[in-house]
Amino acid sequence: MLAERIGYIIWVSDLKAARNLDKYGTVHYVSRKMHYVVMYVNADKAEETARNIQRLSYVKKVERSFRNELKTEYEKDIPDKTSFYGL
Repeated sequence: MLAERIGYIIWVSDLKAARNLDKYGTVHYVSRKMHYVVMYVNADKAEETARNIQRLSYVKKVERSFRNELKTEYEKDIPDKTSFYGL
């Protein structure tokens, strides 16, 4: 069974030093242009890990990602009008 994961967006000032974030969780993406890192950590230790990351000298800000809380199942209330028009 897979562990529950929480995503964090970490704004950094030094991209070379951001490689060290691998020991806190799984680094998913590193933006070289905008200087941020998207990483996932285990949910049971997420708050503690976020506090430890915030203490690092090259970290500007740590934001929690709400992607897993977004609704991804969509309902179609409006009927498809393409069937009325001949293609």
